[in-house]
Parts: sequence; C-alpha cells; structure tokens
Amino acid sequence: MPTVFKTILIACFFAVPSFAFAAETPAEMKPTAPPQTTPAPHIARLGYVDIARIAAEAEQGKALKTLLTTKRDHLQAKVDVKKKQLEKLKASIEAKVAKMSPQQREAKSKEFQKRVEEFQKFARTSEEEFFALQNKETRALYEAIEQAAVAHGKVNGFAAIVVKKELLYIGSSAEAVDVTDALIKELNQAGLKK
Repeated sequence: MPTVFKTILIACFFAVPSFAFAAETPAEMKPTAPPQTTPAPHIARLGYVDIARIAAEAEQGKALKTLLTTKRDHLQAKVDVKKKQLEKLKASIEAKVAKMSPQQREAKSKEFQKRVEEFQKFARTSEEEFFALQNKETRALYEAIEQAAVAHGKVNGFAAIVVKKELLYIGSSAEAVDVTDALIKELNQAGLKK
C-alpha cells in the first residue's frame, strides 16, 4: 500500500505544474518553439520542362509548326514543278533521240545536264532556305521558353529549371517539380501581350 500511495503522490507532484499551466489565461501564455535537436535540411526546388510539349501546346509553338509546314509545302511545290519540267524535257529528248544526229544528241545531252544541275542547285537552295528559317524560329522559341523559365523560377523560388530529358537523378535533398504547364501558360500570356 505504501507504494501505491507513493505513486499517487509522485503523479500529483508532476500533475500540479501542468494544472497550474492550464489555469493560465491565453493572454498570459507565451508560445515556445519546440526544441530542435538537428537543423532541418534545406530542400532545393528544381523545376523541369518538357520542351516537346511546350512546342506542341504553346501558341508560339503551334504558330512555328504552322509556319514551317507552310514554308516546307510551298518550297516542295516549287521543287515538284521544276522536277516535272525536267521529266518532260527528258521524255521529249528520249522520244526524239533516234531521229537526231550525233551532234544534236550531244547538244541535247549538254542542255539536259545543265537543267539537271540547275534543278539540283534549286533544290539545295530551297532546303537551305527552309533549314535557315527553321533554325532561326526554333532558336526564337527556345529563347522565349528560357525567358519564361527564368521569370517563373525567380518568382517561385526554384534553384534551377532544366530540360526534362536532361534530368537523370534527383536526390532527397531536392524537390523536382514539372513546370511545363506553367511555362505554356506564361508563353501564351506573353504572346497575347504582343
């Protein structure tokens, strides 16, 4: 029996300060921070973007795709017209070759070869023109994406924003967030302001 009494007495001893604390009014209470034994690790925020999705879904990307498709089709139509003209000339020469003298055959052969070279040069020039336009416009889109990423990263506290395909590993000390949708939205809003 003395041990039960001793246990009750010890419990009351510890409970009395708790009851006294509970009796204080909220105005008298002072908040105390819980003691921390180890500092919380800093979590870096890392954003990543899917460039292909931005190109496909952002208005600027859609406009670029339309521009390039239109330009490619226009140049391809010109190349096709010149190719058909060359094929007609070839068929015409082949139909008359049996009746030509050796000098006429040689002259027609040189004329046809010259036309083939002109066609090849035109095709190369058209291809170079298309790729130059594609490079210029793609670079402009990438720069717009980069500007949107910088602005979004600064406003939202990201340590870095990278291209998704370049993200191979992310440790537990960093938080990875897909910011593709946010950048698409920012690019579309920037496009409306222009």
